[in-house]
Amino acid sequence: MAAKEIIAQRVAKEFKNGDFINLGIGLPTLVANYIPEEVKIVLHSENGFAGLWDKAEEHNIDKDVIDAGGTHVKLREGGVFFDSATSFEIIRGGHIDITVLGALEVDSSGSLASWNIPGKYVPGMGGSMDLVSGVKKVIVAMQHTAKGLPKILEECTLPLTGKSVISMIITELGVFEYIDEKLHLTELMGDTSLEQIKELTPAPYTVALRN
Repeated sequence: MAAKEIIAQRVAKEFKNGDFINLGIGLPTLVANYIPEEVKIVLHSENGFAGLWDKAEEHNIDKDVIDAGGTHVKLREGGVFFDSATSFEIIRGGHIDITVLGALEVDSSGSLASWNIPGKYVPGMGGSMDLVSGVKKVIVAMQHTAKGLPKILEECTLPLTGKSVISMIITELGVFEYIDEKLHLTELMGDTSLEQIKELTPAPYTVALRN
């Protein structure tokens, strides 16, 4: 299984009945493919709809229905559409339980950098700053490294999306949680060893494995 699929599948295990969940662009949108049928949740897309949806097939594409990442989707029965202002009122009003976001960097204090690399063109932060400020639990879903370089740092070097906002980090190598404002390694993925994690994770953390 590819790294992104491993991450998406593990993220889906964090959802429980009744959760109202936002999936950010990129890797987080894959999580929708792994939500168990018995877990009854509602997904939120910041561009203006909520419910559950599937990736659209070629024969039933509606060019006006896309998720936050620009993928054509088909909303299931019971889904609702609303304007962007309402969507952000939902976010800022604290009505969403979990947001799943990608990241360029995260750090030992729970800060997130996800929207800007100085000197490079970026489309903007989208709704990420609102999400990390208004949502109850922030899960970062990302690959452990980028081109071999660590992404879980002692301190972020890129412009921040939010300071001390992350609850959990899930990569293809392991799961980290912020407990009492400190970073803890709580789970290893597959055959990953503690030595691998240590080699690729400059941030200080405590080993507190639960599996």
